[in-house]
Amino acid sequence: MAVSHAFHPEALYEYAEAADYYLREVSPRVAEKFVTAVEAAVATVVAAPARWSVVEEPEVRRFVFMGFPFVLYYRWEVPHGRVGIYAVMHCSREPGYWRHRLGRDA
Repeated sequence: MAVSHAFHPEALYEYAEAADYYLREVSPRVAEKFVTAVEAAVATVVAAPARWSVVEEPEVRRFVFMGFPFVLYYRWEVPHGRVGIYAVMHCSREPGYWRHRLGRDA
């Protein structure tokens, strides 16, 4: 079965905001590297969704970026055949701020 992915709307907003920040405040090159890093992280997680350990319930896993202070919180949603991405979190954020998103579909 092919695995798909879906960003929670708030996670997609975080992703866009971070890319926009790098574009405005750092450089287009760094913004492009950030987008490439996120897309590579998503592809890696989709290719092997159970590879990373569960860090909290219900079955939430964490992918840590190399080169950027971000983590991706996701859940392998087997019945839907997809990876639900619930946060593209900057490491300076309060842990768990995104947990309310688990109650809604991504």
